[in-house]
Amino acid sequence: MAQEHSFDIVSKIDWQEVSNSVQIALKEITNRFDFKHSRAEIIQEKDKLILIAEDGTKLRSLIEVLEQKMVKRHIPLKAVQYQKVENGPNRTVKQEVHFQVGIPIEKAREIV
Repeated sequence: MAQEHSFDIVSKIDWQEVSNSVQIALKEITNRFDFKHSRAEIIQEKDKLILIAEDGTKLRSLIEVLEQKMVKRHIPLKAVQYQKVENGPNRTVKQEVHFQVGIPIEKAREIV
């Protein structure tokens, strides 16, 4: 019966929409009062983002702005994986953001 009926699960991220949401978030950050005269940036690499801020509270605000923009661009937040917060240069904090594309092998084995 399984051979007669099957379905495929596909989970992809639209990288253009990720790029658009990053650009919109950066525009909002430059205009927000709580980010005036402070360092906050989002660096986009091939398949991850690097968030850099002055301290933990600014980093949380940066994440909040980015998530709002990603939701508006229909990027699922369940695909976003936040890594550990690290200390960066010049008393900053940074955090990498990875995106889950597809199903990991461990989960696929559980499903099957």
